[in-house]
Amino acid sequence: MLNFKKVSLRRGTQVLFSQATFTIHKGQRAGLTGANGVGKSSLFAMIRGELAVDEGDFELPANLEVAHVAQETPALTSSALDYVTDGDNELRQLQQQLMHAEQANNGLEQAEIHEALEHIEGYTAEIRASRLMSGLGFTKPQQQNSVNSFSGGWRMRLNLAQALMCRSDVLLLDEPTNHLDLDTVIWLQDWLLKYTGTLLLVSHDRDFLDTITTHIVHIEQQQATIYSGNYSAFEKMRAEKLAQQQSAYEKQQREIIHIQSFITRFKAKATKAKQAQSRVKSLEKMELIAQAHVDSPFTFAFPKPEKLPNPLLKLEQATLGYDDTVILNDVSLSISPGDRLGLLGSNGAGKSTLIKVLAGDAPLLAGQLLDSEHLKIGYFAQHQLEQLHLDESPLWHLQQLDKQTTEKELRNFLGGFDFKGDKVLDQVAPFSGGEKARLVLALLVYQNPNLLLLDEPTNHLDLEMRHALSVALQDYQGAMVVVSHDRHLLRSVTDQFLLVADGRLQPFDGDLEDYRLWLAAQKKAQENNNSNIVEAIVETTTLSRKEQRQQEALRRKRLKPLTDAIKKAEKAMEDYQQQQYDLEHLLASPTLYDEREKQQLKTLLAQKETVDQSLLQAEEDWINAEEQLALVE
Repeated sequence: MLNFKKVSLRRGTQVLFSQATFTIHKGQRAGLTGANGVGKSSLFAMIRGELAVDEGDFELPANLEVAHVAQETPALTSSALDYVTDGDNELRQLQQQLMHAEQANNGLEQAEIHEALEHIEGYTAEIRASRLMSGLGFTKPQQQNSVNSFSGGWRMRLNLAQALMCRSDVLLLDEPTNHLDLDTVIWLQDWLLKYTGTLLLVSHDRDFLDTITTHIVHIEQQQATIYSGNYSAFEKMRAEKLAQQQSAYEKQQREIIHIQSFITRFKAKATKAKQAQSRVKSLEKMELIAQAHVDSPFTFAFPKPEKLPNPLLKLEQATLGYDDTVILNDVSLSISPGDRLGLLGSNGAGKSTLIKVLAGDAPLLAGQLLDSEHLKIGYFAQHQLEQLHLDESPLWHLQQLDKQTTEKELRNFLGGFDFKGDKVLDQVAPFSGGEKARLVLALLVYQNPNLLLLDEPTNHLDLEMRHALSVALQDYQGAMVVVSHDRHLLRSVTDQFLLVADGRLQPFDGDLEDYRLWLAAQKKAQENNNSNIVEAIVETTTLSRKEQRQQEALRRKRLKPLTDAIKKAEKAMEDYQQQQYDLEHLLASPTLYDEREKQQLKTLLAQKETVDQSLLQAEEDWINAEEQLALVE
């Protein structure tokens, strides 16, 4: 277990958090949340031994294997598969020992090492590494490519695969989904649910956190607090806590006003001076309760587009690709005001290519792209961040779009994206990835487009900004096409999905859960090389929309017992998590540990143990039902 006792951590003179006291037990999956810069990555560095505790004690049992994702990738000429296999440290050590034993012709030592290799499944290590790489999107040929042949994003996937390859006791993952597509995020989520060690996860993807975590450690206002349950449970408990805090604050303010009024009225009177003076001291000693700051720093909205022609844009019998390479063929698409389209499909299937063509950033190989004369596109892609002028300020960027509006009005607008005070005049160069993404979004919103093309808009954005973007997009009155691995964003702002697969663009008649099941079926068909399954998938894609809906209804009926079991397990998990939270709250009371309360303490501890076991059983029931559902499908 990881035990934090009154731990304080600083970055230079800045206190990140202080007096943090909590325990993460073996097998728990804890999500670390909080605004950028509060100390989440620094806490990881402390666990790895790279930062020392400034105050308090941090206890980590000896000989635990702690795995994390390296931030740098050496430019090696060895194969990617070998690099990932290197993640199993014990395997590499035993292989080295075996080589020395063979050179020394020590038969007894060789036999012992072979037995140790058998025990750790060393002879299947490359198969395990290959499966990890396949899950993270590497093809078989790519696995044999040299490490230095991969781009930055793919190198981060290699580092992630290497960390997962380690047979670790503790796994630290800091924003693991940043360089992944939706398919790979779903695969990683399923892998982590089966991980038997202790997981600490930093992520701004709320669906990812919701599915995986059993606890949340939230850092804000230099305090680190642990909550039982997933992210949604944390949000509910924190909201209740802040409501109570706000009520206490308001009550205290009334008391302060009352005391101050007494002091003002009677301090000058000799008969009341002593009493007034005592109240001054009381006021000075009163520990002010911090007012609950629950408002997001982001307040922006998309204005109503000036014109909404119908259609805005059309693709007719289009062929998309680069040079002589065809990626998508026979694409026909009409986008009208109010359309809210989400693109689904694996990495490399053509989603970004389609977005680029719609934005006019890539030419057609064949076919037609027709747009309205009043079309006004707002395009967000990762390369847009690179087009910012690094030696200029946010205010300068906005002034290039509108030279007539006053500086005060432009500052007010930028304030909605949390660029305030001198920040609006700072050079963009030292900005974080999140700040640059916010600036690009601010510029996009200001231009008042009637068609939004968003390619992974949430990369680098924290939870608060993602929430603000979702709210703004829900009220947007133009059309949008979205590519994102953030399922919460897709679920919140889109109402129709299009599937990009096998060189085609076609409607996907289902939700994100249906897409997860579709991916499972695809994977099963590929792994088993089962021609009947492949035939069924091909046949399904050619059915009419009506026939698809009929089959979908039959599928839901067939799977209902399993989906009901999943819902039942989820409800049980929520109930037990709430009971766990209530019991932890009671056990935190100092008076409970008096000798007179011995029996009550014993009773509560017994209840806590029962609830903990019940929660573990409910989680196991949920995982089993999910696995059965995937198998049946």
